[in-house]
Amino acid sequence: MSQYILVLDEGTTSTRAMLFDQGGACHGSRSAELTQHYPEPGRVEHDAAEIWNRTFACAQAMVEKAGGPERIAAIGITNQRETIIFWDRVTGEPLAPAIVWQDRRTAAFCRKLRQSGEESAVQARTGLLLDPYFSGSKISWAMHNLPEVAEAGDRLAIGTVESWLIWKLTGGLHVTDATNASRTLMMALGSGSWDDGLIDLFSAPRDALPEIIDCAGQFGTTTLFGGEIPICGLAGDQQAATIGQACLEKGESKGTYGTGAFVLTNAGSTPPKSRKRLLSTVAWQIGGKRTYALEGSIFVAGSLIQWLRDSVGLIGTAAETEEIARSVTDNGGVYCVPALSGIGAPHWQPDARAAISGMSFSTGRAHIVRAALEAMAHQTVDLKTAFAADGADWSRLRIDGGMVANDWMAQDLANMLAITVERPQFAETTALGAAMLAGVGCGWFEDLHAAAAMRGAVDEFEPTIAKTVRQKRLDGWQHAVESVLGAAHD
Repeated sequence: MSQYILVLDEGTTSTRAMLFDQGGACHGSRSAELTQHYPEPGRVEHDAAEIWNRTFACAQAMVEKAGGPERIAAIGITNQRETIIFWDRVTGEPLAPAIVWQDRRTAAFCRKLRQSGEESAVQARTGLLLDPYFSGSKISWAMHNLPEVAEAGDRLAIGTVESWLIWKLTGGLHVTDATNASRTLMMALGSGSWDDGLIDLFSAPRDALPEIIDCAGQFGTTTLFGGEIPICGLAGDQQAATIGQACLEKGESKGTYGTGAFVLTNAGSTPPKSRKRLLSTVAWQIGGKRTYALEGSIFVAGSLIQWLRDSVGLIGTAAETEEIARSVTDNGGVYCVPALSGIGAPHWQPDARAAISGMSFSTGRAHIVRAALEAMAHQTVDLKTAFAADGADWSRLRIDGGMVANDWMAQDLANMLAITVERPQFAETTALGAAMLAGVGCGWFEDLHAAAAMRGAVDEFEPTIAKTVRQKRLDGWQHAVESVLGAAHD
Protein backbone atom coordinates (compact mmCIF):
# COMPACT_ATOMS: atom_id res chain seq x y z
CA MET A 1 0.00 0.00 0.00
CA SER A 2 1.26 3.50 -0.84
CA GLN A 3 1.84 5.35 2.43
CA TYR A 4 4.21 8.15 1.54
CA ILE A 5 4.90 11.06 -0.74
CA LEU A 6 8.52 11.47 -1.74
CA VAL A 7 9.57 15.11 -2.05
CA LEU A 8 12.68 16.20 -3.94
CA ASP A 9 13.69 19.62 -2.62
CA GLU A 10 16.51 20.94 -4.79
CA GLY A 11 17.87 24.13 -3.28
CA THR A 12 20.80 26.40 -3.97
CA THR A 13 23.36 24.97 -1.56
CA SER A 14 21.94 21.49 -1.04
CA THR A 15 19.48 18.94 -2.35
CA ARG A 16 17.35 16.65 -0.23
CA ALA A 17 14.72 13.97 -0.39
CA MET A 18 12.01 13.67 2.26
CA LEU A 19 9.19 11.25 3.06
CA PHE A 20 5.79 12.56 4.18
CA ASP A 21 2.67 10.73 5.27
CA GLN A 22 -0.88 11.98 4.72
CA GLY A 23 -0.92 13.73 8.10
CA GLY A 24 2.14 15.82 7.23
CA ALA A 25 4.61 13.94 9.41
CA CYS A 26 8.12 13.58 8.01
CA HIS A 27 9.42 10.00 8.16
CA GLY A 28 12.88 10.51 6.77
CA SER A 29 15.25 12.94 5.12
CA ARG A 30 18.50 12.62 3.23
CA SER A 31 20.46 15.62 1.97
CA ALA A 32 23.66 16.36 0.09
CA GLU A 33 25.55 19.59 -0.45
CA LEU A 34 25.79 21.14 -3.90
CA THR A 35 29.09 22.62 -5.00
CA GLN A 36 29.01 26.36 -5.62
CA HIS A 37 31.21 27.49 -8.50
CA TYR A 38 32.31 31.13 -8.81
CA PRO A 39 34.39 31.24 -12.02
CA GLU A 40 34.50 35.06 -12.09
CA PRO A 41 33.19 37.91 -9.92
CA GLY A 42 29.41 38.06 -10.30
CA ARG A 43 29.17 34.58 -11.79
CA VAL A 44 27.59 31.64 -9.95
CA GLU A 45 27.32 28.18 -11.49
CA HIS A 46 26.27 24.64 -10.60
CA ASP A 47 27.13 21.33 -12.19
CA ALA A 48 23.81 20.03 -13.52
CA ALA A 49 25.12 16.45 -13.51
CA GLU A 50 25.97 16.83 -9.82
CA ILE A 51 22.47 18.17 -9.14
CA TRP A 52 20.96 15.08 -10.74
CA ASN A 53 23.35 12.54 -9.25
CA ARG A 54 23.06 13.82 -5.71
CA THR A 55 19.29 14.27 -5.93
CA PHE A 56 18.90 10.74 -7.27
CA ALA A 57 21.10 9.29 -4.51
CA CYS A 58 19.07 11.07 -1.82
CA ALA A 59 15.81 9.91 -3.42
CA GLN A 60 17.01 6.33 -3.69
CA ALA A 61 17.87 6.31 0.01
CA MET A 62 14.37 7.49 0.91
CA VAL A 63 12.68 4.94 -1.39
CA GLU A 64 14.63 2.23 0.41
CA LYS A 65 13.67 3.70 3.79
CA ALA A 66 10.01 3.70 2.74
CA GLY A 67 10.22 -0.02 1.98
CA GLY A 68 10.31 0.17 -1.81
CA PRO A 69 8.64 2.08 -4.65
CA GLU A 70 5.27 0.46 -4.02
CA ARG A 71 5.10 2.37 -0.73
CA ILE A 72 5.41 5.74 -2.54
CA ALA A 73 2.12 7.22 -3.74
CA ALA A 74 3.70 10.10 -5.64
CA ILE A 75 6.71 12.35 -6.08
CA GLY A 76 6.61 16.11 -5.48
CA ILE A 77 9.40 18.36 -6.72
CA THR A 78 10.36 21.86 -5.60
CA ASN A 79 13.41 23.77 -6.73
CA GLN A 80 15.55 26.91 -6.87
CA ARG A 81 13.60 28.76 -9.52
CA GLU A 82 15.55 30.96 -11.92
CA THR A 83 18.59 28.69 -12.30
CA ILE A 84 18.77 27.56 -15.93
CA ILE A 85 20.16 24.33 -17.42
CA PHE A 86 21.09 23.41 -21.01
CA TRP A 87 21.28 19.77 -22.04
CA ASP A 88 21.43 17.41 -25.02
CA ARG A 89 18.12 15.68 -25.80
CA VAL A 90 19.94 12.68 -27.29
CA THR A 91 22.57 11.99 -24.64
CA GLY A 92 20.62 13.49 -21.73
CA GLU A 93 23.82 15.17 -20.55
CA PRO A 94 24.42 18.85 -19.72
CA LEU A 95 25.97 21.01 -22.42
CA ALA A 96 27.24 23.71 -20.05
CA PRO A 97 27.30 24.65 -16.38
CA ALA A 98 23.95 25.62 -14.90
CA ILE A 99 23.67 29.40 -14.49
CA VAL A 100 22.38 30.02 -10.96
CA TRP A 101 19.71 32.54 -10.01
CA GLN A 102 22.29 34.58 -8.08
CA ASP A 103 24.44 35.04 -11.19
CA ARG A 104 24.86 38.68 -12.33
CA ARG A 105 26.70 38.25 -15.66
CA THR A 106 23.80 39.71 -17.63
CA ALA A 107 23.59 42.98 -15.68
CA ALA A 108 24.88 45.07 -18.62
CA PHE A 109 22.46 43.36 -21.04
CA CYS A 110 19.49 44.02 -18.73
CA ARG A 111 20.57 47.62 -18.28
CA LYS A 112 20.77 48.06 -22.06
CA LEU A 113 17.22 46.69 -22.44
CA ARG A 114 15.95 49.03 -19.73
CA GLN A 115 17.65 52.00 -21.36
CA SER A 116 16.02 51.11 -24.68
CA GLY A 117 12.60 51.26 -23.01
CA GLU A 118 11.80 47.54 -22.90
CA GLU A 119 11.08 47.18 -19.18
CA SER A 120 7.55 48.59 -19.02
CA ALA A 121 6.31 46.21 -21.72
CA VAL A 122 8.12 43.27 -20.17
CA GLN A 123 6.64 44.04 -16.75
CA ALA A 124 3.15 44.40 -18.20
CA ARG A 125 3.37 40.97 -19.87
CA THR A 126 5.32 38.98 -17.26
CA GLY A 127 4.90 40.80 -13.94
CA LEU A 128 8.71 40.83 -13.68
CA LEU A 129 11.48 43.40 -14.08
CA LEU A 130 14.55 43.33 -16.29
CA ASP A 131 17.14 41.92 -13.91
CA PRO A 132 19.89 39.27 -14.22
CA TYR A 133 18.01 37.31 -11.53
CA PHE A 134 15.55 35.89 -14.06
CA SER A 135 16.19 33.08 -16.53
CA GLY A 136 15.53 34.88 -19.83
CA SER A 137 18.68 36.98 -19.85
CA LYS A 138 20.74 33.94 -18.86
CA ILE A 139 19.39 32.06 -21.89
CA SER A 140 20.25 35.01 -24.13
CA TRP A 141 23.80 35.10 -22.78
CA ALA A 142 24.27 31.36 -23.38
CA MET A 143 22.93 31.55 -26.93
CA HIS A 144 25.45 34.31 -27.73
CA ASN A 145 28.45 33.09 -25.73
CA LEU A 146 28.36 29.30 -25.48
CA PRO A 147 28.90 27.60 -28.88
CA GLU A 148 28.05 24.20 -27.40
CA VAL A 149 24.58 25.57 -26.58
CA ALA A 150 24.03 27.80 -29.61
CA GLU A 151 25.07 25.10 -32.09
CA ALA A 152 23.14 22.22 -30.53
CA GLY A 153 20.19 22.77 -32.88
CA ASP A 154 17.25 20.44 -32.39
CA ARG A 155 19.24 18.46 -29.82
CA LEU A 156 19.03 21.40 -27.37
CA ALA A 157 16.76 21.31 -24.33
CA ILE A 158 16.50 24.28 -21.97
CA GLY A 159 14.78 24.25 -18.61
CA THR A 160 14.82 25.23 -14.98
CA VAL A 161 15.83 22.69 -12.38
CA GLU A 162 12.50 20.87 -12.08
CA SER A 163 12.48 20.41 -15.88
CA TRP A 164 15.93 18.85 -15.69
CA LEU A 165 14.94 16.49 -12.87
CA ILE A 166 11.72 15.42 -14.62
CA TRP A 167 13.62 14.77 -17.86
CA LYS A 168 16.09 12.55 -16.01
CA LEU A 169 13.42 10.80 -13.94
CA THR A 170 11.16 10.00 -16.90
CA GLY A 171 13.72 9.51 -19.63
CA GLY A 172 12.72 12.45 -21.78
CA LEU A 173 9.52 14.23 -20.67
CA HIS A 174 10.16 17.97 -21.18
CA VAL A 175 7.79 20.04 -19.04
CA THR A 176 7.83 22.94 -16.60
CA ASP A 177 5.15 24.00 -14.16
CA ALA A 178 3.51 27.43 -14.31
CA THR A 179 5.29 28.78 -11.22
CA ASN A 180 8.75 28.15 -12.63
CA ALA A 181 7.73 29.29 -16.11
CA SER A 182 6.50 32.57 -14.63
CA ARG A 183 10.07 33.33 -13.50
CA THR A 184 11.71 33.12 -16.92
CA LEU A 185 10.69 36.54 -18.33
CA MET A 186 9.15 34.64 -21.25
CA MET A 187 5.72 33.55 -19.97
CA ALA A 188 2.71 35.84 -20.37
CA LEU A 189 1.28 36.09 -16.85
CA GLY A 190 -2.34 36.39 -17.94
CA SER A 191 -2.43 33.48 -20.41
CA GLY A 192 0.10 31.18 -18.77
CA SER A 193 1.70 30.53 -22.19
CA TRP A 194 5.08 31.30 -23.73
CA ASP A 195 5.12 34.76 -25.34
CA ASP A 196 6.65 34.78 -28.84
CA GLY A 197 7.82 38.39 -28.59
CA LEU A 198 9.63 37.76 -25.32
CA ILE A 199 11.15 34.54 -26.62
CA ASP A 200 12.58 36.56 -29.51
CA LEU A 201 13.79 39.30 -27.15
CA PHE A 202 15.89 36.76 -25.27
CA SER A 203 17.02 34.76 -28.33
CA ALA A 204 15.48 31.59 -26.92
CA PRO A 205 14.83 28.75 -29.39
CA ARG A 206 11.17 27.94 -28.76
CA ASP A 207 11.52 24.25 -29.64
CA ALA A 208 14.08 23.89 -26.87
CA LEU A 209 11.66 25.14 -24.20
CA PRO A 210 9.44 22.82 -22.12
CA GLU A 211 5.65 22.58 -22.18
CA ILE A 212 4.01 24.62 -19.40
CA ILE A 213 1.75 22.48 -17.17
CA ASP A 214 -0.16 22.56 -13.87
CA CYS A 215 1.39 22.25 -10.41
CA ALA A 216 -0.73 19.24 -9.37
CA GLY A 217 -1.72 16.29 -11.52
CA GLN A 218 -0.19 13.26 -13.22
CA PHE A 219 3.07 14.33 -14.88
CA GLY A 220 4.68 11.16 -16.04
CA THR A 221 6.16 8.22 -14.21
CA THR A 222 9.63 7.20 -13.13
CA THR A 223 10.80 3.59 -13.05
CA LEU A 224 14.34 4.33 -11.85
CA PHE A 225 13.72 3.09 -8.31
CA GLY A 226 12.64 -0.45 -9.21
CA GLY A 227 8.94 0.21 -9.78
CA GLU A 228 6.57 2.85 -11.12
CA ILE A 229 6.13 6.08 -9.15
CA PRO A 230 4.04 8.95 -10.60
CA ILE A 231 5.24 12.55 -10.46
CA CYS A 232 2.25 14.55 -9.18
CA GLY A 233 3.40 17.86 -7.69
CA LEU A 234 5.63 20.67 -9.02
CA ALA A 235 6.38 24.20 -7.79
CA GLY A 236 9.23 26.64 -7.43
CA ASP A 237 10.56 26.78 -3.90
CA GLN A 238 8.95 30.06 -2.85
CA GLN A 239 5.55 29.10 -4.21
CA ALA A 240 5.85 25.71 -2.51
CA ALA A 241 6.60 27.44 0.78
CA THR A 242 3.55 29.69 0.29
CA ILE A 243 1.42 26.56 -0.08
CA GLY A 244 3.19 24.82 2.81
CA GLN A 245 2.39 27.83 5.00
CA ALA A 246 -1.28 27.51 3.95
CA CYS A 247 -1.41 31.04 2.52
CA LEU A 248 -4.42 29.98 0.50
CA GLU A 249 -6.58 33.10 0.91
CA LYS A 250 -6.01 36.51 -0.64
CA GLY A 251 -3.84 38.71 1.58
CA GLU A 252 -2.10 35.91 3.49
CA SER A 253 1.70 36.29 3.46
CA LYS A 254 4.80 34.22 4.09
CA GLY A 255 8.50 34.98 4.25
CA THR A 256 11.16 32.35 3.59
CA TYR A 257 14.68 32.99 4.88
CA GLY A 258 17.10 30.66 3.15
CA THR A 259 20.00 31.52 0.86
CA GLY A 260 17.94 34.56 -0.11
CA ALA A 261 14.70 35.77 1.44
CA PHE A 262 11.38 35.95 -0.36
CA VAL A 263 8.02 37.28 0.77
CA LEU A 264 4.89 36.28 -1.15
CA THR A 265 1.38 37.59 -0.56
CA ASN A 266 -1.57 35.72 -2.05
CA ALA A 267 -3.15 38.04 -4.64
CA GLY A 268 -6.08 35.85 -5.69
CA SER A 269 -7.16 35.05 -9.23
CA THR A 270 -6.15 38.34 -10.89
CA PRO A 271 -2.50 39.20 -11.69
CA PRO A 272 -1.49 42.05 -9.36
CA LYS A 273 0.12 45.20 -10.74
CA SER A 274 2.89 46.75 -8.65
CA ARG A 275 3.83 50.42 -8.66
CA LYS A 276 6.67 49.79 -6.18
CA ARG A 277 8.83 47.41 -8.24
CA LEU A 278 7.51 44.26 -6.61
CA LEU A 279 6.98 41.17 -8.74
CA SER A 280 3.76 39.58 -9.93
CA THR A 281 4.06 35.83 -10.17
CA VAL A 282 2.04 32.61 -10.36
CA ALA A 283 1.48 31.17 -6.88
CA TRP A 284 0.11 27.90 -8.28
CA GLN A 285 -1.91 26.54 -11.19
CA ILE A 286 -4.31 23.62 -10.82
CA GLY A 287 -6.83 22.54 -13.42
CA GLY A 288 -5.59 25.31 -15.69
CA LYS A 289 -6.64 27.97 -13.15
CA ARG A 290 -3.94 30.22 -11.77
CA THR A 291 -3.69 31.86 -8.36
CA TYR A 292 -1.27 34.79 -8.30
CA ALA A 293 1.04 36.35 -5.75
CA LEU A 294 2.87 39.61 -5.19
CA GLU A 295 6.52 38.93 -4.36
CA GLY A 296 9.45 40.78 -2.86
CA SER A 297 12.87 39.22 -3.41
CA ILE A 298 15.87 39.70 -1.12
CA PHE A 299 18.96 38.27 -2.78
CA VAL A 300 21.16 37.80 0.29
CA ALA A 301 19.94 36.29 3.57
CA GLY A 302 21.42 33.01 4.79
CA SER A 303 24.24 33.37 2.26
CA LEU A 304 25.42 36.38 4.30
CA ILE A 305 25.88 34.17 7.36
CA GLN A 306 27.60 31.56 5.19
CA TRP A 307 29.93 34.30 3.91
CA LEU A 308 30.74 35.42 7.47
CA ARG A 309 31.60 31.80 8.28
CA ASP A 310 33.42 30.58 5.18
CA SER A 311 35.00 33.67 3.63
CA VAL A 312 35.55 36.00 6.57
CA GLY A 313 35.96 33.49 9.41
CA LEU A 314 33.99 35.69 11.82
CA ILE A 315 31.87 32.78 13.07
CA GLY A 316 32.39 29.03 13.33
CA THR A 317 28.79 27.94 12.76
CA ALA A 318 25.54 29.61 11.77
CA ALA A 319 23.93 28.37 14.98
CA GLU A 320 26.21 30.46 17.19
CA THR A 321 24.95 33.74 15.71
CA GLU A 322 21.98 33.77 18.09
CA GLU A 323 24.15 33.66 21.21
CA ILE A 324 26.53 36.23 19.72
CA ALA A 325 23.66 38.60 18.90
CA ARG A 326 22.32 38.32 22.45
CA SER A 327 25.75 39.08 23.92
CA VAL A 328 25.44 42.82 23.12
CA THR A 329 22.57 45.15 23.95
CA ASP A 330 22.38 46.70 20.48
CA ASN A 331 24.27 46.97 17.20
CA GLY A 332 26.60 49.70 18.47
CA GLY A 333 25.68 51.86 15.51
CA VAL A 334 26.86 49.22 13.02
CA TYR A 335 24.75 48.45 9.94
CA CYS A 336 25.30 45.74 7.35
CA VAL A 337 23.83 46.20 3.87
CA PRO A 338 24.34 42.70 2.39
CA ALA A 339 24.49 43.56 -1.32
CA LEU A 340 26.91 40.73 -2.07
CA SER A 341 25.06 40.05 -5.32
CA GLY A 342 23.32 43.38 -5.79
CA ILE A 343 20.14 44.55 -4.09
CA GLY A 344 16.73 43.12 -4.96
CA ALA A 345 13.28 44.50 -4.16
CA PRO A 346 12.27 47.22 -3.92
CA HIS A 347 15.49 48.89 -5.13
CA TRP A 348 16.61 46.45 -7.88
CA GLN A 349 20.18 47.67 -8.17
CA PRO A 350 22.38 44.83 -9.54
CA ASP A 351 25.53 46.97 -9.35
CA ALA A 352 25.21 47.72 -5.63
CA ARG A 353 27.94 46.31 -3.39
CA ALA A 354 27.80 45.27 0.24
CA ALA A 355 28.89 47.56 3.06
CA ILE A 356 29.39 47.41 6.81
CA SER A 357 29.19 50.95 8.18
CA GLY A 358 29.18 52.80 11.49
CA MET A 359 32.21 51.02 12.98
CA SER A 360 34.52 52.54 15.58
CA PHE A 361 37.18 51.29 17.99
CA SER A 362 34.35 50.19 20.28
CA THR A 363 32.95 47.89 17.59
CA GLY A 364 33.43 44.21 18.34
CA ARG A 365 32.78 40.96 16.52
CA ALA A 366 29.37 40.65 18.16
CA HIS A 367 28.21 44.01 16.80
CA ILE A 368 29.04 42.98 13.23
CA VAL A 369 27.34 39.59 13.61
CA ARG A 370 24.29 41.22 15.18
CA ALA A 371 24.17 43.79 12.36
CA ALA A 372 24.20 40.94 9.84
CA LEU A 373 21.21 39.32 11.53
CA GLU A 374 19.43 42.66 11.88
CA ALA A 375 19.78 43.15 8.12
CA MET A 376 17.16 40.43 7.65
CA ALA A 377 14.52 42.45 9.50
CA HIS A 378 15.65 45.72 7.94
CA GLN A 379 15.34 44.38 4.40
CA THR A 380 11.95 42.88 5.26
CA VAL A 381 10.68 46.23 6.57
CA ASP A 382 11.61 47.78 3.21
CA LEU A 383 9.50 45.10 1.54
CA LYS A 384 6.57 45.63 3.90
CA THR A 385 6.59 49.34 3.09
CA ALA A 386 6.49 48.56 -0.64
CA PHE A 387 3.72 45.96 -0.24
CA ALA A 388 1.65 48.45 1.78
CA ALA A 389 2.07 51.10 -0.91
CA ASP A 390 0.79 48.54 -3.43
CA GLY A 391 -2.30 47.95 -1.28
CA ALA A 392 -1.12 44.58 0.06
CA ASP A 393 0.09 45.33 3.60
CA TRP A 394 0.69 42.40 5.95
CA SER A 395 -1.29 41.88 9.15
CA ARG A 396 0.97 38.98 10.11
CA LEU A 397 3.88 37.18 8.49
CA ARG A 398 4.33 33.41 8.42
CA ILE A 399 8.06 32.66 8.35
CA ASP A 400 10.13 29.63 7.46
CA GLY A 401 13.52 28.62 6.12
CA GLY A 402 16.77 27.60 7.78
CA MET A 403 17.49 31.01 9.30
CA VAL A 404 14.32 31.28 11.39
CA ALA A 405 15.33 28.46 13.71
CA ASN A 406 17.14 31.39 15.35
CA ASP A 407 14.68 32.63 18.00
CA TRP A 408 16.47 35.98 18.29
CA MET A 409 16.01 36.65 14.59
CA ALA A 410 12.34 35.61 14.63
CA GLN A 411 11.72 38.02 17.52
CA ASP A 412 13.67 40.76 15.76
CA LEU A 413 11.43 40.38 12.71
CA ALA A 414 8.34 40.84 14.90
CA ASN A 415 9.90 43.85 16.63
CA MET A 416 10.89 45.66 13.44
CA LEU A 417 7.77 44.78 11.42
CA ALA A 418 5.51 45.62 14.37
CA ILE A 419 3.22 42.68 13.57
CA THR A 420 2.76 39.10 14.75
CA VAL A 421 5.28 36.70 13.23
CA GLU A 422 4.18 33.07 13.01
CA ARG A 423 6.68 30.19 12.73
CA PRO A 424 5.57 26.60 12.17
CA GLN A 425 7.09 24.03 14.48
CA PHE A 426 7.93 21.95 11.40
CA ALA A 427 10.19 24.33 9.51
CA GLU A 428 10.50 22.53 6.15
CA THR A 429 7.49 24.21 4.63
CA THR A 430 8.91 24.27 1.10
CA ALA A 431 9.06 20.49 1.04
CA LEU A 432 5.68 20.31 2.77
CA GLY A 433 4.12 22.48 0.05
CA ALA A 434 5.46 20.14 -2.64
CA ALA A 435 3.99 17.24 -0.67
CA MET A 436 0.62 19.00 -0.50
CA LEU A 437 0.61 19.52 -4.27
CA ALA A 438 1.56 15.91 -4.89
CA GLY A 439 -1.16 14.85 -2.44
CA VAL A 440 -3.72 16.74 -4.52
CA GLY A 441 -2.23 15.39 -7.74
CA CYS A 442 -2.36 11.75 -6.67
CA GLY A 443 -5.85 11.98 -5.16
CA TRP A 444 -5.01 12.03 -1.47
CA PHE A 445 -6.78 15.39 -1.15
CA GLU A 446 -9.58 17.07 -3.08
CA ASP A 447 -7.83 20.47 -3.08
CA LEU A 448 -5.14 22.51 -1.34
CA HIS A 449 -7.49 23.56 1.46
CA ALA A 450 -7.95 19.90 2.34
CA ALA A 451 -4.20 19.30 1.99
CA ALA A 452 -3.52 22.13 4.45
CA ALA A 453 -4.28 19.62 7.21
CA MET A 454 -0.65 18.54 6.70
CA ARG A 455 0.55 21.81 8.28
CA GLY A 456 1.15 21.44 12.01
CA ALA A 457 1.37 23.63 15.10
CA VAL A 458 2.94 27.11 15.10
CA ASP A 459 4.79 29.44 17.49
CA GLU A 460 4.02 33.16 17.56
CA PHE A 461 6.32 36.13 18.19
CA GLU A 462 4.82 39.49 19.19
CA PRO A 463 6.52 42.91 18.99
CA THR A 464 8.21 43.88 22.28
CA ILE A 465 10.36 46.98 21.63
CA ALA A 466 9.53 50.66 21.98
CA LYS A 467 8.61 52.65 18.89
CA THR A 468 11.49 55.05 19.48
CA VAL A 469 14.05 52.22 19.53
CA ARG A 470 12.55 50.76 16.38
CA GLN A 471 12.58 54.10 14.57
CA LYS A 472 16.20 54.82 15.53
CA ARG A 473 17.28 51.54 13.97
CA LEU A 474 15.24 52.14 10.82
CA ASP A 475 16.73 55.63 10.44
CA GLY A 476 20.23 54.17 10.68
CA TRP A 477 19.37 51.48 8.16
CA GLN A 478 17.92 53.99 5.72
CA HIS A 479 21.11 56.03 5.83
CA ALA A 480 23.24 52.92 5.25
CA VAL A 481 21.14 51.78 2.28
CA GLU A 482 21.16 55.23 0.70
CA SER A 483 24.96 55.28 0.91
CA VAL A 484 25.21 51.93 -0.87
CA LEU A 485 22.70 52.90 -3.55
CA GLY A 486 24.46 56.22 -4.07
CA ALA A 487 27.80 54.50 -4.57
CA ALA A 488 26.23 52.13 -7.12
CA HIS A 489 25.03 55.11 -9.20
CA ASP A 490 28.40 56.91 -9.13
